[in-house]
Amino acid sequence: METLSGVDVGQIDRVDFYTSHEALHLVYEQAQTRTVPRREGWYNLSTHLPWVGLRTAYRGSAHIEYARGIRNPLGMKVGTGMKAADIAHLVDVLNPDGEEGRLSLIHRCGAERIGEELPPILRAVSATGKPVLWICDPMHGNTKGTREGMKTRAFSDILSELEQAFDLHAANGTILGGVHFELTGEDVTECVGGARGLDEQGLRRSYRSQVDPRLNYEQALEMALLVARKGSST
Repeated sequence: METLSGVDVGQIDRVDFYTSHEALHLVYEQAQTRTVPRREGWYNLSTHLPWVGLRTAYRGSAHIEYARGIRNPLGMKVGTGMKAADIAHLVDVLNPDGEEGRLSLIHRCGAERIGEELPPILRAVSATGKPVLWICDPMHGNTKGTREGMKTRAFSDILSELEQAFDLHAANGTILGGVHFELTGEDVTECVGGARGLDEQGLRRSYRSQVDPRLNYEQALEMALLVARKGSST
Protein backbone atom coordinates (compact mmCIF):
# COMPACT_ATOMS: atom_id res chain seq x y z
CA MET A 1 0.00 0.00 0.00
CA GLU A 2 2.88 2.37 0.70
CA THR A 3 4.22 1.72 -2.80
CA LEU A 4 0.86 2.57 -4.36
CA SER A 5 0.12 5.66 -2.27
CA GLY A 6 3.60 7.12 -1.86
CA VAL A 7 3.10 7.75 1.88
CA ASP A 8 3.51 5.76 5.09
CA VAL A 9 0.69 3.33 5.73
CA GLY A 10 -0.16 5.15 8.97
CA GLN A 11 -1.00 8.26 6.98
CA ILE A 12 -3.52 6.51 4.73
CA ASP A 13 -7.12 7.22 5.68
CA ARG A 14 -8.93 5.60 2.74
CA VAL A 15 -7.88 3.76 -0.40
CA ASP A 16 -10.05 2.61 -3.30
CA PHE A 17 -8.56 -0.77 -4.14
CA TYR A 18 -9.82 -2.87 -7.07
CA THR A 19 -8.93 -6.46 -7.85
CA SER A 20 -9.05 -8.70 -10.91
CA HIS A 21 -8.21 -12.33 -11.51
CA GLU A 22 -8.70 -15.05 -14.07
CA ALA A 23 -11.98 -16.91 -13.51
CA LEU A 24 -10.29 -20.26 -14.02
CA HIS A 25 -11.39 -22.54 -11.16
CA LEU A 26 -15.14 -22.57 -11.66
CA VAL A 27 -15.98 -24.39 -8.43
CA TYR A 28 -14.29 -21.57 -6.50
CA GLU A 29 -15.82 -18.83 -8.64
CA GLN A 30 -19.33 -20.26 -8.33
CA ALA A 31 -18.96 -20.55 -4.55
CA GLN A 32 -18.25 -16.80 -4.42
CA THR A 33 -21.20 -15.82 -6.65
CA ARG A 34 -24.09 -14.12 -4.89
CA THR A 35 -27.04 -11.81 -5.32
CA VAL A 36 -26.66 -8.45 -3.58
CA PRO A 37 -29.17 -5.94 -2.14
CA ARG A 38 -30.65 -3.32 -4.46
CA ARG A 39 -29.09 -4.83 -7.59
CA GLU A 40 -30.45 -7.30 -10.10
CA GLY A 41 -28.57 -10.40 -11.15
CA TRP A 42 -25.64 -12.37 -9.81
CA TYR A 43 -22.17 -11.07 -8.93
CA ASN A 44 -18.80 -12.71 -8.38
CA LEU A 45 -17.93 -11.16 -5.01
CA SER A 46 -14.35 -12.44 -4.94
CA THR A 47 -13.19 -9.79 -7.41
CA HIS A 48 -14.34 -6.68 -9.22
CA LEU A 49 -13.33 -7.77 -12.71
CA PRO A 50 -13.05 -11.50 -13.47
CA TRP A 51 -11.53 -12.36 -16.82
CA VAL A 52 -11.58 -15.39 -19.09
CA GLY A 53 -8.16 -16.67 -20.14
CA LEU A 54 -6.95 -17.64 -23.58
CA ARG A 55 -7.18 -21.37 -22.78
CA THR A 56 -10.88 -21.19 -21.87
CA ALA A 57 -12.17 -18.52 -24.29
CA TYR A 58 -13.89 -20.61 -26.96
CA ARG A 59 -17.40 -21.38 -28.20
CA GLY A 60 -19.27 -23.58 -25.75
CA SER A 61 -16.75 -23.09 -22.95
CA ALA A 62 -18.08 -23.54 -19.41
CA HIS A 63 -16.06 -20.47 -18.43
CA ILE A 64 -17.80 -18.34 -21.05
CA GLU A 65 -21.17 -19.69 -19.90
CA TYR A 66 -20.35 -18.74 -16.31
CA ALA A 67 -19.08 -15.28 -17.26
CA ARG A 68 -22.09 -14.36 -19.34
CA GLY A 69 -24.37 -15.09 -16.37
CA ILE A 70 -22.81 -12.61 -13.92
CA ARG A 71 -23.15 -8.83 -13.79
CA ASN A 72 -19.52 -7.94 -13.05
CA PRO A 73 -17.61 -6.09 -15.72
CA LEU A 74 -15.67 -8.78 -17.60
CA GLY A 75 -12.35 -9.22 -19.30
CA MET A 76 -11.35 -11.76 -21.94
CA LYS A 77 -7.90 -12.57 -23.28
CA VAL A 78 -7.67 -12.77 -27.08
CA GLY A 79 -4.85 -13.47 -29.47
CA THR A 80 -2.75 -16.32 -30.81
CA GLY A 81 -4.76 -19.41 -31.72
CA MET A 82 -8.15 -17.67 -31.79
CA LYS A 83 -10.11 -16.94 -34.96
CA ALA A 84 -11.42 -13.41 -35.41
CA ALA A 85 -14.93 -14.71 -36.14
CA ASP A 86 -14.95 -16.70 -32.90
CA ILE A 87 -13.87 -13.64 -30.92
CA ALA A 88 -16.70 -11.62 -32.47
CA HIS A 89 -19.14 -14.39 -31.52
CA LEU A 90 -17.91 -14.35 -27.91
CA VAL A 91 -18.31 -10.57 -27.78
CA ASP A 92 -21.97 -11.04 -28.71
CA VAL A 93 -22.37 -13.74 -26.06
CA LEU A 94 -20.73 -11.77 -23.25
CA ASN A 95 -22.23 -8.40 -24.10
CA PRO A 96 -25.49 -9.07 -25.97
CA ASP A 97 -27.01 -5.70 -25.04
CA GLY A 98 -23.99 -3.62 -26.05
CA GLU A 99 -23.53 -2.27 -22.54
CA GLU A 100 -20.79 0.34 -22.13
CA GLY A 101 -18.08 -0.84 -19.73
CA ARG A 102 -19.27 -4.44 -19.73
CA LEU A 103 -16.39 -6.05 -21.64
CA SER A 104 -12.64 -5.53 -21.94
CA LEU A 105 -10.65 -7.45 -24.54
CA ILE A 106 -7.03 -8.03 -23.54
CA HIS A 107 -4.96 -8.89 -26.60
CA ARG A 108 -1.73 -10.84 -26.25
CA CYS A 109 0.07 -11.75 -29.44
CA GLY A 110 3.82 -11.26 -29.06
CA ALA A 111 5.99 -8.64 -30.70
CA GLU A 112 6.68 -10.82 -33.75
CA ARG A 113 3.03 -11.69 -34.43
CA ILE A 114 0.92 -8.70 -33.41
CA GLY A 115 1.15 -7.00 -36.82
CA GLU A 116 -0.46 -10.04 -38.47
CA GLU A 117 -2.83 -11.21 -35.74
CA LEU A 118 -4.33 -8.05 -34.25
CA PRO A 119 -5.85 -6.21 -37.28
CA PRO A 120 -8.34 -8.99 -38.19
CA ILE A 121 -9.46 -9.12 -34.56
CA LEU A 122 -9.98 -5.35 -34.43
CA ARG A 123 -12.01 -5.39 -37.63
CA ALA A 124 -14.17 -8.36 -36.61
CA VAL A 125 -15.01 -6.91 -33.19
CA SER A 126 -15.71 -3.45 -34.64
CA ALA A 127 -18.14 -5.06 -37.09
CA THR A 128 -20.27 -6.33 -34.16
CA GLY A 129 -21.04 -2.74 -33.18
CA LYS A 130 -20.55 -3.70 -29.52
CA PRO A 131 -18.42 -1.39 -27.35
CA VAL A 132 -15.29 -2.93 -25.83
CA LEU A 133 -12.32 -1.57 -23.93
CA TRP A 134 -9.10 -2.64 -25.62
CA ILE A 135 -6.15 -3.56 -23.39
CA CYS A 136 -2.71 -4.75 -24.49
CA ASP A 137 -0.93 -7.50 -22.57
CA PRO A 138 2.64 -7.36 -23.94
CA MET A 139 4.00 -9.80 -21.35
CA HIS A 140 2.61 -13.27 -21.99
CA GLY A 141 3.25 -13.41 -25.72
CA ASN A 142 6.91 -12.52 -25.21
CA THR A 143 7.98 -15.13 -22.66
CA LYS A 144 11.14 -16.98 -23.65
CA GLY A 145 13.59 -19.44 -22.13
CA THR A 146 17.27 -18.73 -21.57
CA ARG A 147 20.05 -21.18 -22.37
CA GLU A 148 19.95 -22.21 -18.71
CA GLY A 149 16.22 -22.90 -18.80
CA MET A 150 15.00 -19.79 -16.97
CA LYS A 151 11.82 -18.01 -18.07
CA THR A 152 12.34 -14.38 -18.98
CA ARG A 153 10.98 -11.54 -21.08
CA ALA A 154 12.92 -8.93 -23.02
CA PHE A 155 12.20 -5.28 -22.30
CA SER A 156 12.61 -4.54 -26.02
CA ASP A 157 9.98 -7.12 -27.01
CA ILE A 158 7.49 -5.79 -24.45
CA LEU A 159 7.99 -2.23 -25.67
CA SER A 160 7.81 -3.28 -29.33
CA GLU A 161 4.45 -5.02 -28.91
CA LEU A 162 3.07 -1.98 -27.08
CA GLU A 163 4.26 0.49 -29.70
CA GLN A 164 2.86 -1.65 -32.49
CA ALA A 165 -0.43 -1.92 -30.62
CA PHE A 166 -0.80 1.86 -30.47
CA ASP A 167 -0.13 2.14 -34.20
CA LEU A 168 -2.43 -0.74 -35.18
CA HIS A 169 -5.33 0.62 -33.16
CA ALA A 170 -4.86 4.07 -34.69
CA ALA A 171 -4.78 2.56 -38.20
CA ASN A 172 -8.00 0.61 -37.59
CA GLY A 173 -9.99 3.37 -35.94
CA THR A 174 -9.93 1.85 -32.46
CA ILE A 175 -8.36 3.08 -29.23
CA LEU A 176 -5.92 1.28 -26.97
CA GLY A 177 -7.42 2.05 -23.58
CA GLY A 178 -5.16 0.14 -21.19
CA VAL A 179 -2.07 -1.99 -20.68
CA HIS A 180 -1.37 -5.04 -18.56
CA PHE A 181 2.04 -5.60 -16.99
CA GLU A 182 3.62 -8.01 -14.57
CA LEU A 183 5.78 -5.74 -12.42
CA THR A 184 7.02 -5.19 -8.89
CA GLY A 185 8.43 -2.32 -6.89
CA GLU A 186 11.30 -4.54 -5.79
CA ASP A 187 14.76 -4.83 -7.32
CA VAL A 188 14.24 -8.22 -8.94
CA THR A 189 16.14 -9.49 -11.98
CA GLU A 190 13.61 -11.42 -14.04
CA CYS A 191 13.26 -9.52 -17.34
CA VAL A 192 16.30 -8.70 -19.48
CA GLY A 193 17.06 -5.32 -21.00
CA GLY A 194 16.05 -1.81 -20.07
CA ALA A 195 18.31 1.14 -19.32
CA ARG A 196 20.37 -0.90 -16.88
CA GLY A 197 21.17 -3.40 -19.62
CA LEU A 198 20.35 -6.50 -17.57
CA ASP A 199 21.48 -9.63 -19.44
CA GLU A 200 20.83 -13.34 -19.01
CA GLN A 201 23.87 -13.79 -16.77
CA GLY A 202 22.46 -11.20 -14.37
CA LEU A 203 19.08 -12.89 -13.93
CA ARG A 204 20.21 -15.15 -11.10
CA ARG A 205 21.12 -12.22 -8.85
CA SER A 206 17.54 -11.73 -7.70
CA TYR A 207 15.22 -14.03 -9.66
CA ARG A 208 12.22 -14.61 -7.37
CA SER A 209 9.25 -15.37 -9.60
CA GLN A 210 8.00 -18.92 -9.88
CA VAL A 211 5.52 -18.19 -12.67
CA ASP A 212 5.68 -14.84 -14.51
CA PRO A 213 8.91 -12.84 -14.94
CA ARG A 214 8.24 -9.28 -13.80
CA LEU A 215 9.63 -5.88 -14.65
CA ASN A 216 11.54 -4.45 -11.69
CA TYR A 217 10.97 -0.93 -10.37
CA GLU A 218 13.51 0.66 -12.73
CA GLN A 219 12.19 -1.15 -15.79
CA ALA A 220 8.57 -0.43 -14.83
CA LEU A 221 9.24 3.30 -14.46
CA GLU A 222 11.14 3.41 -17.74
CA MET A 223 8.33 1.52 -19.49
CA ALA A 224 5.70 3.89 -18.06
CA LEU A 225 7.56 6.93 -19.40
CA LEU A 226 7.98 5.38 -22.84
CA VAL A 227 4.32 4.33 -23.00
CA ALA A 228 3.18 7.81 -21.99
CA ARG A 229 5.36 9.35 -24.70
CA LYS A 230 4.07 6.95 -27.35
CA GLY A 231 0.45 7.38 -26.27
CA SER A 232 0.63 11.15 -26.42
CA SER A 233 2.10 11.09 -29.93
CA THR A 234 -0.37 8.59 -31.45
